[in-house]
Amino acid sequence: MKCDKKAMLLYAVTDRSWTGRQSLYEQVEAALKGGVTCVQLREKDMDDDAFTAEAVRIGALCRRYGVPFIINDNVEVALRSGADGVHVGQDDLNAARVRERAGDGLIIGVSAHSVEEALEAVANGADYLGVGSMFATSTKSNVKRLNNDILRAICEAVDIPVVAIGGIGKSNILSLKGTGVDGAALVSAIFSAEDIESECRVLRGLSEEMVGE
Repeated sequence: MKCDKKAMLLYAVTDRSWTGRQSLYEQVEAALKGGVTCVQLREKDMDDDAFTAEAVRIGALCRRYGVPFIINDNVEVALRSGADGVHVGQDDLNAARVRERAGDGLIIGVSAHSVEEALEAVANGADYLGVGSMFATSTKSNVKRLNNDILRAICEAVDIPVVAIGGIGKSNILSLKGTGVDGAALVSAIFSAEDIESECRVLRGLSEEMVGE
């Protein structure tokens, strides 16, 4: 399945660290109202049954807004929940194995940190790439920061959409302008916001400026 690069423009990756005042469902809906163009559900500490049940609810919400819904890492949950896609890292199943299991029905995103990894992912059938970490991030430890030259080289080397990820927010998103990237994936910049909808409206405009729209 081919991935529309416009779906990468403002890509929200969930993190329930900031739930409490709002449920994750409410936070995702606020982000959708604010203009996010893709949602990835990431649950590292949830069993597959609970993960699937949550994915069914949030996937239905994303469909209402016409936004692709991606599952992090778990191909079986993606298939069981009817998600649009799955995103895998370098330590997970490679794209070829995912495609073998899922067929052509799923969008497959792959994390890449070099041109070599990016080209391998494309050869294995990836539909888009997540490239980073572009900046320091509290979401993942022990990640190596990439510079704009590597991001630009990856964008030039592949013919599928590329989304930048890692520590991206209002203060630094425009520094990625001119790299050829198709959008930005954000975690804390969205889900830690006091007013997620308003924050996403601002981030959407900045992302459009970043990609030159």
